[in-house]
This record gives sequence, C-alpha cells and structure tokens, in this order.
Amino acid sequence: MQFLNNNNSLVASVALFCAINASAFTQQISRTSSVTQLHAKVGVYYSTIGGNTADCAGLIAEELGVQPMEIDDADINDLKSMDCLIVGAPTWNTGADTERSMTTWDQWLYSELPNIDLTGKKVAVFGCGDQISYSFNYADSVGELYDCFTGQGADGNFGKTSTDGYRHVESKAVGEDGQFLGALFDQDNQSDLSADRAKAWVAQLKEEGFTS
Repeated sequence: MQFLNNNNSLVASVALFCAINASAFTQQISRTSSVTQLHAKVGVYYSTIGGNTADCAGLIAEELGVQPMEIDDADINDLKSMDCLIVGAPTWNTGADTERSMTTWDQWLYSELPNIDLTGKKVAVFGCGDQISYSFNYADSVGELYDCFTGQGADGNFGKTSTDGYRHVESKAVGEDGQFLGALFDQDNQSDLSADRAKAWVAQLKEEGFTS
C-alpha cells in the first residue's frame, strides 16, 4: 500500500509539472504570436556607411519586434506589401539639394521609388548626423527621405519630434512647423541618448496610431 501511495504521488507530481510547463509554453507562444501579428506589416529600411544608421535602425526595430533591412538587400515586393514604412539614412553629401546620403538611397529614391504607389501607406523617417561638425546641414537626408516617400503618396504625419536638446544651426530635416520630420540621432556626440530616443520615438509612433 505504501508503494502504491508513493507511486500515485509520483504520477500526480509529474502530471502537475507537465501541466504547468504546458501552460507556460502556451502563454509564450501567445505572446510571440501577438507581437508578430501586431507588427507583421511594419518594415524598417535603412542605408549606412560607417554603421551608425544601422545601429539606430537596430534600436528602432528592436522596440517594434521586427528585423531591420538594409535597402540594398530589400525585396521590392516585400516593401510594397508593408502597411507602414520606417526609413532612415545618414548624411554624407553635405549641402546637396538631392542625393544627400552618399548611399544606395541616392539611386533608389530616384530610380525605384518613382515606380511605387504608396497611397494608403504610412511612413516615418529617421537619420543620423553630426550636429557639431556639420551644424548647418545636420541630418539633411531625413528631409529628402520624407519628401520622396510622401511624394509617392505615403502619409507622413507621424513621428515628428522636437528640436530641443540639439545644437545644430540649420537642417533640411526641420519641417514647416519647426519640428524635425522624424527621429534624429547623433552617434558622434550624443550616442548615450540614442537608445532612449529610439524607445521614446517608437512609443510615440504607437500612440499616434502608426502601427495600428
């Protein structure tokens, strides 16, 4: 009788252990599916030279639960399937009216993008620059990205940010309302602020209904 009691207790313990772990596994799957479903139509695209923009794209994508994609490697049909586009670039061609990044964007914006109808899609822009060394042209590529994507019909009324806390003099990334057209990063002088800026910006986008 004692053996049977011990055996029954062992079976009960194993059953309880399996039930608890099965429940935890189900909850984990549920959380993962929820994240995937929420952001299935959000694409983060960027170009980079020194790696700063790639780092910032990674920070943004991590907050969204998606993988960033360098525009060089982007599949045009995948991009077209997105409901929401987040695009970012550095600024190297300082002072230029167009082709300001000196990356793949410079060709893509004027050869590929004109063939894409973005009506009904949302766009938010970000970029990197050096506000101290290039204070008169800080992150100008952000303005070019914004103009090109909204020019193809995308809704760009998302992710505008304050210029407070920056030391630039002029920037083509500033809109008519005096705000930045998107999220601006400075990995040369304010890299310690980048993670918080990315987190705050994604939270802002969600509040504005960008991802819904």
